[in-house]
Amino acid sequence: MHMRGRLVHRISPEDVGRRVSVRIRLPEGGFTDIVGVVESWDDGVLTVRRRDGSVAEVGESTVAASRVVPPVPPRRRGGRPPQAP
Repeated sequence: MHMRGRLVHRISPEDVGRRVSVRIRLPEGGFTDIVGVVESWDDGVLTVRRRDGSVAEVGESTVAASRVVPPVPPRRRGGRPPQAP
């Protein structure tokens, strides 16, 4: 999202269904990041579902930077893999 000192916005409505990272400008100044799957992109508003199930509605005009990110890797069950003797 940050390349050579500038923010890059790389997602579009065609990325609905994909996992993304979105950096938005806060009204009071500064930025915050939202990571999740884009569920919809209508009338300038993105709906992003986070891993915990919560939904964030993001105004397209507040997006400072964005990119598609890889899916969350599956969780391993049973803790650590067995160690060789």
